[in-house]
Amino acid sequence: MPDLIYEKFPDKHYAVFTMNRPERLNALGGAMQAELQDALQDFSQDVGMTAGIVTGNGRAFCAGADLKEMTERNAAAAEIKAKLESGEITQEEAAAQSALANRGQGGMSLASCPKPIIAAVNGLAVGGGCERSMDCDIRIASTDAYFGLFEVQRGIMAGYAIHHGARVMPIGELNYLLFTADRLSAEDARRIGFVHDVVEPDQLMPRAVEIAEMIGRQAPLAVQGSKAIVQFWRQFAIGQSMQFGQYVNKVALDSEDAKEGPRAFAEKRPPVWKGR
Repeated sequence: MPDLIYEKFPDKHYAVFTMNRPERLNALGGAMQAELQDALQDFSQDVGMTAGIVTGNGRAFCAGADLKEMTERNAAAAEIKAKLESGEITQEEAAAQSALANRGQGGMSLASCPKPIIAAVNGLAVGGGCERSMDCDIRIASTDAYFGLFEVQRGIMAGYAIHHGARVMPIGELNYLLFTADRLSAEDARRIGFVHDVVEPDQLMPRAVEIAEMIGRQAPLAVQGSKAIVQFWRQFAIGQSMQFGQYVNKVALDSEDAKEGPRAFAEKRPPVWKGR
């Protein structure tokens, strides 16, 4: 089975992207990222498609980064670096091996897709999963859903949320999530304006489809133009934010704690922080 199920409904002008790693709570690993990018390319180029819906298979929307795979990538990166420094491989070979290990990173995202994307959040949406919902244009949630940015529990920092979170929710609410790693319930997400609607689980996809069909009845270029202008605001000064973030992240991500967090998670034990 694919890690992402992509279905198009041409008569209603919408498509559904279902994250399909239920045994891993739809964590962002495996082939999911590469398959999503391929699907988004097709969706963007299909003139019959006007809106998209992103959801998860099983009890989770998305559990964020696959920390087991992150630990494996960290080990692979260290091995590539060691081989390069020892002269065992060339710079070109190191770049090729790194590109293969990071296939699916970068490329088209839900935000950069020119057509509106609805997040139908069916369950937990934490870390990169919460950020994936931020990447969407409209969010609706099941009563079973909750959100969280738990990265500080793993010795790392949130990525997308640091730069974009305050553009989709009040900054104080974002700070609370970033600093405390507390949960945000579906109802509280609606209270602060992060989520448009909260419905019972069996009404989630019907409500998402209803919104997609409403968008599909509108003039496509006007809809896409509206998203383009909104995204211009969403992305304004992001370059500077990313540049500053790289400086700050270097301290956090190069630390022993950043390695300890994913390792402790994979080993199912409490992390032992060193503050360095």
